[in-house]
Amino acid sequence: MDSLVNMYQDFMKGADPRIASYPLMGSPWPMTGILLSYAFFVLSLGPRLMANRKPLNLKTFMVVYNLAMVALSLYIVYEFLMSGWLNGYTWSCDPVDTSQSPTALRMVHVAWVFIFSKVIELMDTVIFILRKKNEQVTFLHVFHHSVLPWSWWWGVKFGPGGMGSFHAMVNSMVHVVMYFYYALSAAGPAFQKYLWWKKHITAIQLLQFVLVSIHISQYYFMPTCNYQFPIFIHLIWIYGVIFFILFSNFWYHSYTKGKRLPKVLRESQQNGFHENGAIANGKAKAN
Repeated sequence: MDSLVNMYQDFMKGADPRIASYPLMGSPWPMTGILLSYAFFVLSLGPRLMANRKPLNLKTFMVVYNLAMVALSLYIVYEFLMSGWLNGYTWSCDPVDTSQSPTALRMVHVAWVFIFSKVIELMDTVIFILRKKNEQVTFLHVFHHSVLPWSWWWGVKFGPGGMGSFHAMVNSMVHVVMYFYYALSAAGPAFQKYLWWKKHITAIQLLQFVLVSIHISQYYFMPTCNYQFPIFIHLIWIYGVIFFILFSNFWYHSYTKGKRLPKVLRESQQNGFHENGAIANGKAKAN
């Protein structure tokens, strides 16, 4: 046990000291506890608590929550751009700036805001449970919300910035679109006609994984690269491939088979229409 403790302490000495004072960043145990509590609630406690209760009406809360997440995601994207990606980064081999410069500290700050936003996003699943939408609590959803924040914590703890932060910025861009859709969806029937682009959210998520994988793959073809944490490169590439496969499977089962198309699209398809044009009497009429 003493040897394990010493190994852990030696390992943690490599963490970035600039982020140690931020909430949740002193050690991995607070984040681990939050994520374990989340998994216990959504997989066991929550469904049992709601089993004999009516679904909660969270319409107003959902609209406010989703719009707040849009604003937060926009802020994160802007800060990533201003702290490196549009302010000195090459979009290729960009090491973590470990200095105390204002730009470097700005990157540390937005990296922490990003990881904290992942804690807030756990509310997505809690809302499903409280509204008794248990069918939406899929393996992909729970895995995405529990495993990735834990992995991101280590990335932020040791390497806040550099080429490893590209996927965090792209992820926040996707969340701007995603949470805007959720806000419209929660606003009620009057906004249903604006939700025809639901399946395109998954397409954007797939594009996200392609872009991230292409960007991170540069590392393997560079003669030299002084990025300090190659392990993060490998993990980002692996996650990109895994989630591309999982989301592709989701796309196939949800949209190719028509199971998750918005109601207005399902009805239109039943009447011989598709979102890309009207199909009638064997002829296509483009919009």
